[in-house]
Amino acid sequence: MIIVRSPLRITLGGGGTDLPSYYHDHGGFIVSAAINKYVYIAVNESFRPTINLKYSKIESVDKVDQIEHPVIREALRLLHVFGPLDINVISDIPHGTGMGSSGSFTTGLLQALHMYRREVLTKEQLAEEAFYIEHDVLGQHCGRQDQYISAIGGVTCFIFGQNGTITHAPLRIGQEALANLEDHLLLFFTGYTRTAASILVDQDTRSQNRDTVMIENLNVIKELGLQSQDALEAGNLRTFASLMHKHWTHKRSNFISGMTNDHIDKLYQLGLDNDALGGKLVGAGGGGFLMFYTENKAKLRRAMYEVGLREVRVRFDFEGTSVVAHT
Repeated sequence: MIIVRSPLRITLGGGGTDLPSYYHDHGGFIVSAAINKYVYIAVNESFRPTINLKYSKIESVDKVDQIEHPVIREALRLLHVFGPLDINVISDIPHGTGMGSSGSFTTGLLQALHMYRREVLTKEQLAEEAFYIEHDVLGQHCGRQDQYISAIGGVTCFIFGQNGTITHAPLRIGQEALANLEDHLLLFFTGYTRTAASILVDQDTRSQNRDTVMIENLNVIKELGLQSQDALEAGNLRTFASLMHKHWTHKRSNFISGMTNDHIDKLYQLGLDNDALGGKLVGAGGGGFLMFYTENKAKLRRAMYEVGLREVRVRFDFEGTSVVAHT
């Protein structure tokens, strides 16, 4: 029995500039943080002569080619795992909430399957393999952030080079500022789940077509991400909160329809009216979690609770995708 956990993430700056359609021409930059909410994958040799899957559905098939779940099917094909197998998936947070669960799942699944084959990969190799399945094999419109932050963990800066190289380093933030950042970021579930596909398809297609408006908007987002890095490393958390607000107001006003709605806009304004210094929707948009930075947590929590929003309390994860049991 092999059990792997793979962290979800929150993006602190530069979100959307990790799509190849953008960074191959302009370079990308993201500050991302892995959090202590996980996707768990358990892999075990089956006593039955079948491949048995339990995720949001249950599958039991004779051959890999019969598997409906595209990522599991292609991961087993890629690693030539064809024998009787049980795979069980559990997540702390549901899919479609903007925390990179798809990339986290793929990364964790590959880690478990490589352990099953008694193989060891670097975290970078694991992230690249996960991206290959999602982007190259399955043709999904996705960036590289989710697989990398899930594999590596921490609060990490990523530079996506025009030549395809990806470099990363921990955010150079002091321990006190890091503790304050972790303590003052609050996340509230909006009640909406969605797939990022429709938003990312539009962004990806327009970037590939070198749409001037889209490229200029992503340039602004990248610059705000770089400024966020500077603010965080200087310990200027209020400045970071202001930049997060600028990021969200620019993104919602200039990107793609469907990124927000009247209800989400009202909830965001409610946060600002109750001492949030800045915030945004986590992920590509359209639903999921509102993330706020505040120095008055009690007031903000009370306001959100009164309108029925559920808070999910998180801490940063510094391990990345890891094996938690191997028997």
